[in-house]
Amino acid sequence: MRGIPLLLFLFVSSSVYAQPPQVPEIRFQSVPDALKLPADLYLGETAGVAVNSKGHIFVLSRGNTTGPAYGAAAAQLLEFDAEGKFLREIGHNLYAWSYAHYVRVDKEDNIWVADKGSDMVVKFNPEGRVAMVFGRKQEASDEKTGPLPHPNPPLPPIDGMFRQVTDMAWDRAGNTYISDGYVNSRIAKVDKNGAWIKSWGEPGDQPGQFSTPHSIAVDAQDHVYVADRGNRRIQVFDGEGKFLRQITIDVPFDPNARPAIGNKPVLPIKGSQTMAPGSPWAICITPAPNQVLFSSDAYPGRIYKLSLDGKVLGVLGESGKQLKQFGWIHEIACPSENELFVSELLNWRIQKLILKTGH
Repeated sequence: MRGIPLLLFLFVSSSVYAQPPQVPEIRFQSVPDALKLPADLYLGETAGVAVNSKGHIFVLSRGNTTGPAYGAAAAQLLEFDAEGKFLREIGHNLYAWSYAHYVRVDKEDNIWVADKGSDMVVKFNPEGRVAMVFGRKQEASDEKTGPLPHPNPPLPPIDGMFRQVTDMAWDRAGNTYISDGYVNSRIAKVDKNGAWIKSWGEPGDQPGQFSTPHSIAVDAQDHVYVADRGNRRIQVFDGEGKFLRQITIDVPFDPNARPAIGNKPVLPIKGSQTMAPGSPWAICITPAPNQVLFSSDAYPGRIYKLSLDGKVLGVLGESGKQLKQFGWIHEIACPSENELFVSELLNWRIQKLILKTGH
């Protein structure tokens, strides 16, 4: 009889340890030298990456920097083919270039850019010509031109204009949703012809309020997902701005994990949650019909794969400078569930990731 408790203990123990981890690690590889840059071309902080229907890769870099140390223009849009061969620069010396933030490609292969510094969104057609512009850059000759103020309480937003705009996404009808961004903390909606429809949101931490809406995506049901970075959550709305739900990412991590730069954050973080584990810097939704959501954080520097209802399906990566490590992922392009492109601010690069199934 004395052996029965021991056998029971061994059975229970082996059953417990045989269980798969609650959030599985996703096995993946990073393709070396995914982009082939010409000898005289360099990337700066890579703020954005997008992929069109042909597999061409668009990189929005804070390279091509011109001007003084403070207030320099830092934005350059580059196109590569599906094999990573450099094809062209789009919008060389464009008036809107100031401080690159995000690039996206819509279903018609138009290329869209959000420039945080000029407060503008620019739509290029597939040939690379400017098709529409949204917002307005400060006038260079205005005596008040300079960094945007951050008064408290904030100034009321103005229809058709942005303050440090961040990203854009589209629904099935061709409406564009724009996250407006570091100052206004709202979502704008314009129709396919560029007419302003509405906006919703304001600074705060309640449902429908934002603290740096940093990235945005729309699923096949026209639900709008907003990476509310400063509040460490993803908020989900319908196309009219009605709050539906929120997603928070809580995955255990190594407490000794090193940040990509700076001191390790002291948890729990008070105030802005930008550097908190799970705080969404970038989000991306894969194409229909079987859609999943990817999100990244700055610390501990991981990518999370989620179902659209918010269940974490897997996790990959860590902070660092080598392949398969990340230094502040700023944008994710997800042409499929098993292929990602990530832009990194700190490592000045794009990584192409191949995710392995059956983790």
